[in-house]
Amino acid sequence: MLLRFLFFVIFFVGCNAHSKDVIDQIIVDEAKLLINRGLNSNIGFEIVESLTTEVGPRLAGTEAEKRARDWGEKKFKELEFSNIRSEPFSVDHWERRHEHVQIISPFPQNLVVTTLGGSVSTPTGGLSGDIVSFPTLQALKDAPLSGLEGKVVFVDEYMTRTQGGSGYGIAVKKRSGAANEAGKRGAIAALIRSVGTDHHRFAHTGQMTYEKDIKKVPVAALSAPDADQLQRALERGDVKVKLSLHVEAKGKVESGNVIAEIPGLTDEIVLIGAHLDSWDLGTGAIDDGAGIGITVGAAKLIMDLNKVPKRTIRVVMFGSEEVGLVGARAYAEKYKSSLHKHIVGAESDFGAGRIWKFDTNFAPEKLYLGDAIHKILEPLGIGRGDNNASGGPDIGPIRELGVPAVTLKQNGWDYFDYHHTADDTLDKIDPSDMAQNVAAYAAFTWIVANLDDDFRSTE
Repeated sequence: MLLRFLFFVIFFVGCNAHSKDVIDQIIVDEAKLLINRGLNSNIGFEIVESLTTEVGPRLAGTEAEKRARDWGEKKFKELEFSNIRSEPFSVDHWERRHEHVQIISPFPQNLVVTTLGGSVSTPTGGLSGDIVSFPTLQALKDAPLSGLEGKVVFVDEYMTRTQGGSGYGIAVKKRSGAANEAGKRGAIAALIRSVGTDHHRFAHTGQMTYEKDIKKVPVAALSAPDADQLQRALERGDVKVKLSLHVEAKGKVESGNVIAEIPGLTDEIVLIGAHLDSWDLGTGAIDDGAGIGITVGAAKLIMDLNKVPKRTIRVVMFGSEEVGLVGARAYAEKYKSSLHKHIVGAESDFGAGRIWKFDTNFAPEKLYLGDAIHKILEPLGIGRGDNNASGGPDIGPIRELGVPAVTLKQNGWDYFDYHHTADDTLDKIDPSDMAQNVAAYAAFTWIVANLDDDFRSTE
């Protein structure tokens, strides 16, 4: 027993000593300096203010997204980044032109809606039909494949509010599912309760995708109060609605990623980024102008140290994220032969709320590195999370190819109140919360760029 006890004492002391030596003290001190500067800087907020004011909405594949790429290159040059370039790829064009939905009987009135991205148009002059309501997408899936001919399907499924946004993954399935299941059953259109957690009269848009070889029916989302109103009308009897949704789709058009770097001593890459495109209803402030401000601002703080990192820091403004991670997939394809040199990837794409958790996706034997990094971030109010980090939507394609990922998890309690709505505007961002994000990203990025180790398995 004594020998076993001495072994554990020696092992524990050794591990503690090892963890203290994981990060060089000079790097620790520089990371703390970056945190202090970040907390006292408005650089992140100034960047998102510039983007949302000078460009505004930035729908994928449109002229506005092209102006955003021009803005991104200009901003990188203004901030004195290196290796600035746009890397083009193609995307399917889609734009809304007109949308109107109304109850025509028994209680005539207009409803607040937005067409879902990727939806087809209604016929010229619109279409009319009786509403058939389903409380959930699953209830619609369980319905017979006949009996809805000529009807308008309404999926009235609610979304659960959570700090981490986990309710979204469940609720968002109806965005594509409602139209696909309606089409399979002969319905002429579909409506859904918006995928959101608010009670404001703003409808939430978002991308939907049709399954192959089914009837494509138009689909739109109702604001929460209008979904409630429609349901109350249905409780009083049959309801007939008219939909007029007009969209334009030109086929393949150009989009692109905007990239800049802080060159390091090696060609190993530490990637941080956000997506540059947004939906067209608001100005894309929290989704994802905030992420652009956070990651570009953090990298600018690092440049202002006037020190060359060991590894190259790459900042990516991903294009066309909202319509299916098109820029992220293009990046993964372009750099697939050099992804083994990508040390880690992290994306800010969950608004501008304060970071409260540090999640990793490292090899188990490298988790001590995550613990060591967390100790430096902890004074910012950031807890140690789990080892299931996604890294963010645009990191997904490279994470699936083996690149380790980190999620600096933000407080998203109210994120889905504004997500994909006309209410996604700059006033929803708290500059002090954004400063905390910038501070955390700057410290994390600098540490990882100068570590002697990486996060992959040694086996």
